Parts: sequence; structure tokens; C-alpha cells
Amino acid sequence: METLNRNWQTVSEIELIYKTKIKNSERPQIKSSKDAYKLVLSAWDHNKIEFFEQFKVLLLNQAHKALGIYEISSGGIAGTVVDLRLIFSAALKANATSLMMIHNHPSGNLTASEADKQITRKVKEAGRLLDITLLDSLIITPESYYSFADEGAL
Repeated sequence: METLNRNWQTVSEIELIYKTKIKNSERPQIKSSKDAYKLVLSAWDHNKIEFFEQFKVLLLNQAHKALGIYEISSGGIAGTVVDLRLIFSAALKANATSLMMIHNHPSGNLTASEADKQITRKVKEAGRLLDITLLDSLIITPESYYSFADEGAL
């Protein structure tokens, strides 16, 4: 028994390191739904916005500065699948304290569907548990947008 390796008694440690390639001063700050719309629209592939639905999240730090835009899914003409685990794994990896959900409606209709409302509720609730605030959910087209927050639907 004396020859047993006693390394098992030491708790293994995981070291987390966060490295960013962009200075905080160079990150765009989001102060409104309009700021978010302009930012994501500039980063959206305009060849696809009226072709098929895409769902993305805008990840933000404590000062509401953009950490990045992450595409969660691409779908068909009338919808796409959204997995909460993918949203929050991206948010946690980016060290985000808040996020905005953005998806396009290829039809140009800015009315929120029941599925849009349901995923917004689910993300808001899951975020509450993780202390990651859902600031807004935007439905976008090339011409305009619908903001759940602005309309009191968040």
C-alpha cells in the first residue's frame, strides 16, 4: 500500500483564459434596438436575408459593447431550429453578460410568430438562471425591424 501514487489526493485544476483580438475601445456600443439593427444588418449576408431564415445572437459585455455576432442556425424559407444550449454555450464562451437575439423573416413580414414569442420567453428564462440578460429579440428585413423590447413584448 505504501507504493500507491498519492497524486490522486490532489484536486485537478482547470485554468480558464480569456483572450480577445479587439480592444474594448474599438467595440461598437449598443444603446438602442436601432444600434443593434444597424450593426447586425451590416454584418448580414444580403444575398441570403430575403432567401432563407437565419438566427443569430449579438453577444455583449457589461458595458453593452459588442463581443461578436454568432450564427446559431440557418433554416428554410419559413423557419429555423433554435437550440438554447448553443445560444448559452456561445454566450458563456464569449464571457457575455447580455445578448440580443436576431433573426430575419425572408417574407418581409415583421409580425412575430408564436414560435418567435416562445423562443424569446425560453431564452429570457434560461438567461435569468445564468445571469445573462436577454436585452432584446429583433426580427429584421433589409428595410426595417421589429423589437420585442421596444414593443413591450419582452
